[in-house]
Amino acid sequence: MKTHQNGFSLIELFTTLSISTLLLTIGAPSYTDITDHFRADSNIKTVQQTFAFARNTAINYGYRVTACPLVNGHCTDNWQQGISVFTDSGAAETLDLNDKVIMTIDEFDSKDFIKYNRSSVRFQPDGLASGSNGTFKYCPRTIDNKNSKAIVVNQAGRVRLSTAKNIDCK
Repeated sequence: MKTHQNGFSLIELFTTLSISTLLLTIGAPSYTDITDHFRADSNIKTVQQTFAFARNTAINYGYRVTACPLVNGHCTDNWQQGISVFTDSGAAETLDLNDKVIMTIDEFDSKDFIKYNRSSVRFQPDGLASGSNGTFKYCPRTIDNKNSKAIVVNQAGRVRLSTAKNIDCK
């Protein structure tokens, strides 16, 4: 009489575990690299679209429009905490009573680094970025990550993706 056994032998189990461990060891670092790439790409495009929206709003409605990280109604240089876009009819870089918040972006991942050489991007009614030109950098997890992305805001107010190969957030 034949007996039929179901299950794995100890050797089969260890072989399967060894192969799985090997594949995970090789695959996990590339997974981190992929998530860094997509997070940086997604967030820098969101910032680019936000700045373009702020510029278009300034042109279409004839207001000065500011995009910056707001704390207690004032622009700060901590871009990590997100971006607010608002009409800026009173004191520059200050959310006054007559100003309106048009759009907000939630804070960025706390492990990432965000760098911009100014505390705000201001667009005049003609679309110019009056003294707000610069390079906005987004670096996932480390300040010199190879997946870092950047956008450039020129004096004319145009916003474009940077073509630089090595971007760091120092």
